[in-house]
Amino acid sequence: MKKILSTPVSAEDLKDIKIGDIIYLNGTVVTCRDVAHRRLIEYGRELPVDLKGGCIFHAGPIVRKKGDGKFEMVSIGPTTSMRMEKFEKEFIKETGVKVIVGKGGMAEKTAEGCREYKAIHCVIPAGCAVMAAVEFEEIIGAEWTDLGMPETLWISRVKEFGPLIVSIDAEGNNLFEKNKKVFNKRKEQQVKEISEKVRFIK
Repeated sequence: MKKILSTPVSAEDLKDIKIGDIIYLNGTVVTCRDVAHRRLIEYGRELPVDLKGGCIFHAGPIVRKKGDGKFEMVSIGPTTSMRMEKFEKEFIKETGVKVIVGKGGMAEKTAEGCREYKAIHCVIPAGCAVMAAVEFEEIIGAEWTDLGMPETLWISRVKEFGPLIVSIDAEGNNLFEKNKKVFNKRKEQQVKEISEKVRFIK
């Protein structure tokens, strides 16, 4: 059975979601990358969109203007989330955002933010930008367009946006850090075994 969250998301909604779970999202998603984070955290500018209980997507989409003046999503692939690591804990605190989506893992500060303010970080498979765009049913707004297409806050309505793999849960557990420890142990053993047979490796 699919786990589907709908915005606005509450802390209660996230209580039983754990790292490694696959979820989907209905409702509203706002693209939000480096410059928007910097404007809020470093420059103290108020975001022009309410993110309380909402979802941000670390993504720089390709958007097309239609004949009726509205916009449509052409392609939307994830940006490397670690680029936002220095801002994300404070961003979660200031905005009340509950779901963060991007590419790759995030580190200790974001995990702290997720634990303290009850939010989650998810990764979406890369290389599926055109397919992901299909799940963006309608672009319902655009803010900070002066930043250019990739950095604009594109506000969209989505249906079953995903699959999203939970990498940090609301308890601050971090799937990437957990797996790193497991894989490093395996690597050490493999290198040891190979080195006994191929001595020039060490």
